[in-house]
Amino acid sequence: MTSKAVVFDLDGTLVDTLPDLHAAVTQLLTEDGLAVPSAEEVRRMIGDGAKKLVERSLVWSRGAVSEAALEAAHDRFLEIYNAAPCRDSRLFANVEAALDRLAASATPLGVCTNKPQRPTELILEQLGIRPRFGAVVGGDAVAKRKPHPDHLRLVLDRMGAAPTTTVMVGDSKNDLAAARGCGLACILVDFGYSAEPVESLGADRIISDFAELEEAMASLPAT
Repeated sequence: MTSKAVVFDLDGTLVDTLPDLHAAVTQLLTEDGLAVPSAEEVRRMIGDGAKKLVERSLVWSRGAVSEAALEAAHDRFLEIYNAAPCRDSRLFANVEAALDRLAASATPLGVCTNKPQRPTELILEQLGIRPRFGAVVGGDAVAKRKPHPDHLRLVLDRMGAAPTTTVMVGDSKNDLAAARGCGLACILVDFGYSAEPVESLGADRIISDFAELEEAMASLPAT
């Protein structure tokens, strides 16, 4: 497959956002005198948007939570997180070099993430890579987010990219399901936040470093 466009997930794929997500969860729960999960436990809670992360954190700490309490906690979490979404978050190894190479070959790039739009934009800007992407769509900017394919379709539409010549790069079953729903090839990284081994998910290719990305893309079947 000769890929003419690439869409990336954010958390656990391009950026290691765990340190700042864990810090925000810690502050949220500490304010209410609740126990705090470890960073590794929070890692396994990431992937379905901020509200789901808050819900999983609250359930871990105190058990069942009402919808009203969840809404209030979610609002507070966003206040905390949006104030400093990129204090300790960092690009994964060789991400910037891979983006540079793709940009140099005029490959259209996009981001499809379940993270809310505002912190997504702030993180990309603070890490200096926002200009690389022609389309960035967060989970609160769509009616149905990943794994629903409509989320990814919107990114493709804004990029002007065809599914048959676009590859999705992510770290979880949500990324794979969205890609399959749009007819995209999918490459998963094995260093992200997947709750299950990515080898078991059925992606077209798996990479352990962004230095491997172009080779993996070039080895995809022709469409």
